[in-house]
Amino acid sequence: MPFFRPDIGSAEESEVLAVLRSGWLTTGPRVRQFEEQFAEAVGGRHAVAVNSATAALHLAVEALGLGRGVARQAVLVPTMTFAATAEVVRYMNAVPILVDCDASTLNIDIADAERKIAQAARGEIPGVGVVEVVGIIPVHVGGVMVDMVRLREFSTAHDLWIVEDAAHAFPAAWRSSADEEWTSCGSDTSAVTCFSFYANKTITTGEGGMAVTADRRLADRMRLMSLHGLSRDAWNRYNSGGSWDYQIVEPGMKYNLTDICAAIGIAQLRRSEEMREARERLAMRYSAQLGHITEIELPPWPDNRLHAWHLYPVRLQLDRLRIDRNQFIEKLKSAEVGCSVHWRPLHLHPYYCEQFGWMPEEFPTASREWKRLISLPLFPSMTTDEQDFVVESVAAICAACRR
Repeated sequence: MPFFRPDIGSAEESEVLAVLRSGWLTTGPRVRQFEEQFAEAVGGRHAVAVNSATAALHLAVEALGLGRGVARQAVLVPTMTFAATAEVVRYMNAVPILVDCDASTLNIDIADAERKIAQAARGEIPGVGVVEVVGIIPVHVGGVMVDMVRLREFSTAHDLWIVEDAAHAFPAAWRSSADEEWTSCGSDTSAVTCFSFYANKTITTGEGGMAVTADRRLADRMRLMSLHGLSRDAWNRYNSGGSWDYQIVEPGMKYNLTDICAAIGIAQLRRSEEMREARERLAMRYSAQLGHITEIELPPWPDNRLHAWHLYPVRLQLDRLRIDRNQFIEKLKSAEVGCSVHWRPLHLHPYYCEQFGWMPEEFPTASREWKRLISLPLFPSMTTDEQDFVVESVAAICAACRR
């Protein structure tokens, strides 16, 4: 039983075949089409397609001027995240100030962010010293969005830009109350919202990402820097109406998406809501079938969130079991059930321990909760028989190992 299986069919095959027959394989008309359609899907104004969400995050913080100030700069980053969220801050010679997570959603804890920004102003963060905190990068863990109202109030109060790490959050949305319209992730909810189309994400291009913004200047900067800082992109240089000449105006990166990848994305985008609904049905079925198992804590689903259900992360009630999380995973593997952990918090990785001296006790929630986490298989093409097999395997391990 795999942890994930990409949902690729004849529509994706047809789109890719059309690109192969066109003779234009790299960044070209399909990338532009994908950008326009994705921006429309999330209610955004400008979208820049790139080869990963990491690239999108890097381009976003570069466009916002991170690291170009006189003072040493820092960005608030959740410790409960993947490597990319913090490493793009380091790319710009700035400091990621790690923040603990909310115990329910595992999203960034804004109360701890308040504490960290006060400590930074006083130079009290170990290994960091006095820094100017200029931004915050929240992560919508598993596909459930951060409380964006509270986050924007916090960012406004401290004059911070927001770049959303929305690698898990397409399509996702939030609202303050039941009588309000949904606000889609990417619809002007921050300076830049960055999505992932990696193979196991809610839609895929194989490898790929998208940066969405309402600010044309940021979009233009990100597009420029995504392809070597050239004054004209490859499509404009080589199509019939373009010029062979170009100028290097900035030392940019090589982050462009190909038309082959975009073709897969175009087909996936057409099916994105259908696939989200399939994941939601599976998530509801998991919750119904696992809800009676007292050794398992189910993932939260706030009423005011439209959940993307990229992940279905359960938490073990370790006080009711005779085994730990790692042993539980080994038993799932023995039963041939794929699973994962999202994530080992950044403060527990050697680089951040050694470089900044972060200690587990500074992040009590993340340090505690990650030891209980297991992400179960969840993907649109999962059959009821496959899901039943996962549930039966989890139930059997709990029954055999309960105290």
